[in-house]
Formats: sequence, structure tokens, C-alpha cells
Amino acid sequence: MTETLSPEPPGSAGRSPEFLLAMDAFGGLRRDLFRDAFAYRPLPPMRTDGPLTRHLPDRLRRYAAWTPHAAVLFVAFCAAMITYTDGARGGGPGLLIWAASGLLTGVPVAMTLIRPVGAWWTVCATTVVVSVLGRGDVFSSWWPAGAFLAQLAVMVVVALRTRPRTAVWMWVLTLLLGTAMEFSGHRYGGPDTGTMAVTSAILLLIAVVVSIRREAEQKITVQQSVTAVERGRRTVLEERTTIARELHDVVAHHMSVVAIQAEAAPYRVEDPPPELTQAFATIRENAVAALTELRRVLGVVRAEDYEAPDAPQPTLADLDRLLANVRDAGLEVTKAVTGAVRELPQGVELSAYRIIQEALSNALRHAPGAAARVEVGYVLGGVGLRVVNGPPTGPAAASPGSGHGITGMRERVAMLGGEMTAGEVGEGGGYEVTVFIPVTAEGSAA
Repeated sequence: MTETLSPEPPGSAGRSPEFLLAMDAFGGLRRDLFRDAFAYRPLPPMRTDGPLTRHLPDRLRRYAAWTPHAAVLFVAFCAAMITYTDGARGGGPGLLIWAASGLLTGVPVAMTLIRPVGAWWTVCATTVVVSVLGRGDVFSSWWPAGAFLAQLAVMVVVALRTRPRTAVWMWVLTLLLGTAMEFSGHRYGGPDTGTMAVTSAILLLIAVVVSIRREAEQKITVQQSVTAVERGRRTVLEERTTIARELHDVVAHHMSVVAIQAEAAPYRVEDPPPELTQAFATIRENAVAALTELRRVLGVVRAEDYEAPDAPQPTLADLDRLLANVRDAGLEVTKAVTGAVRELPQGVELSAYRIIQEALSNALRHAPGAAARVEVGYVLGGVGLRVVNGPPTGPAAASPGSGHGITGMRERVAMLGGEMTAGEVGEGGGYEVTVFIPVTAEGSAA
């Protein structure tokens, strides 16, 4: 037995797994906090289709989209004012210096809206600067209250806007910064790195959980969209398969008639020429071959549980029987026919019947207790159909197949080169389906 070894990464020959793991960790640190650290990444407005914001008026919803930005700027203002107030009350440098220090404390928090990773590096630097300004004279620790708030705010916002691994790196490096500052010789204040470690760990953990949950919801939404698209495609294919099965009988009937007439035609003429007899024989052979191919096609599109219908395919002449069945099911329906009634091609008759049948079935499912009206109009260029129902008078049961019937109707109309519109009408939930199927003079005569 031969074992195939995967090639090792360049430069990893002879390295221990621990070394490779460490190198991978430092590579993640470089990608998360060093590469393009100050890249421009503006925070987009918040979605306003949530359970609370969706009920707001349109004007308030537009303002609500900027709620996260306002919250970040408010925290930045609070951090700046705390630093300025503590510095001015404690003395030391002049008020102008403390005003600048407050500005330095608040700027990194505001920076998280446009440059999140760069804001973290900035807050680390400004924390050191502000602490040095008040060292021993104003502040009792390396992490003043304003800088403490700014550091936490920046870490939380960055954790929400980046990946969870970035939060871990920020937490570790922040603790290293605090430890370095405590051992730098501050002789007035006690250590507060432990407080920062515990507080930031709790807040970062919450931020990471929120970020992971939000990412999972986004993936689920994308997956649901993909599933809906695939379900729609499958529905179209199923409807086309159903149409092919139904039209098989129509086409097979015509081809059978052609074969029978071609076989009987020579016997209707006394002493037909050999060329005519051969022509009719060829026509019959082609018709029989076409019937054989039709049966093969039907075998491809036939489902395992498909049963061929015993009765002929329905036409518009069977419409009264359909309406009677619908009335027995509880839907009050009326019919109106305009124009000169004539026989249409069997494919048109079948599709028109199925469209009316599906429209009435939708009315039964989605508009219980409503009244419906079916209109059939025979015009010179084709046939028009209109099925309209009023608003429901009772509760409609949930239908998992909602929308599939409309898809089937559209497929039938598109196959015949017609036009269709479907949508709500009036107030209260009425619905209307309007279809026009063109029929040429030759097709009508057939």
C-alpha cells in the first residue's frame, strides 16, 4: 500500500507543530491588526426592518437608521468630558491642555465609525499621552476614567465590526499595555489592569456572541434566499413537466388522425398512381414514428406515480361542470361569456380550462367565503380570460404552496405566446387574474 504525502508549506520543513501554530497565530495578528489598519471602512446605516423599528413612521425610520452612529458619538463625548472635568478639577497643566486631552480621548471612539482597527491603535496611544499628562498630579492610576471608558468603547465597537479573533488580540495587547504601564514607575496610583481585564473580557464576550449571532442570521438569510430561488426553479420545471404530460394526449391525437387518414386516403381514389400511394405511405410512417417518439418523451417526463388519465383532456366546454364543483366546495361563482363561441385548438382549450381551474382553487384557499366571477371573451385574435374574487369573509388557512399556482398559469400562458396579469384589486383582499391567449385563424380552424 502506497501512502501519498501532501506537500509541506514553503519554509515549514523540519518545523514542529507548535512552531507552525505560533506562526499561524502571529500571521492572524498581522492580518487583523496591522494590515490596512487605518483603511477606510465606514459603518453602514442600521437596518430598519426589525421588530421595533418597522412600526415607526417613515420619517422616524430614516433617523433610526443612524442610531448606532449617534450612540458611538455620545460615548465619545462622554469620554472627552470626563477626561476634561477630571483634569480641570485636579489641577496640573492648564485648562487648554486638558481640553486637548479630552479631545484626544474622544476622537478614537468617534474613529470607530470610519476606521475601526486604526481607532484601537489610536486609543492605546492617547491613553498613554493622557496618563502621562496627569501622572502623579491629577490621576490616581494609569487608566483615568475617561480613557478607561474610551478604551472599552473602542474595543467593543471594533469587536462588533470585525471577526472574533480580533477581539482576542485586542484584549491580550491591551493587558500587555496595562502591565507595561504599571511597571513603568507610577508611584501614586494602584494597579487597574485587573479591572480592565475583567471588564473588557465580559464586554468583549458579549460583543463576540452578538457578532457571531448576527453573522449566522445573515448566512441563514442568504441560504433562505438561495433556497427560495431553487424552489422557484423546481416549481417551474414541475409545471412544465405537467404541461408536457397533458399536451401529450392532444398531440398524440392529431398524429393518430394523420396516420389513419394517410392510410385510408389511397382507398378513396380509384386506381391511385404509385407515387401518390407511396407519398401517403411515407406520411403514415412518419406519423407512426412521431407517435413512438412522443411516447418516449412522455416516459422521460412521467413521474413514478403518474397515471395516464382515462377521460379526454378537459376543454372550455366542460367549464360549467367545473363551476358546479367549485360551488359545491363553498365558493359562489358566476360565469359570463362574450363573443361568438367557437372551437379553439385543443392546447388552447386545455390551458384555458387549467388556468380558470387554478384561479378558482386559489380563491377557495386564500379567500374563503368570497364571491368569484369567471369571464370568457372570444375575440377575433384569440380568447380572453378573467377570474376575479372579492375579499374573504372568513380566516384563510395557511397554504405552503402559495405562489405555485400563479407560476403554473404563467408557464401555460408563456407557452402559448399570451399575456397575463395577476394582483390584488379593490380594498380588503380581492384578487384578479387576467389572461389573453392569441389564436390565429389557421389555428382556430384546426
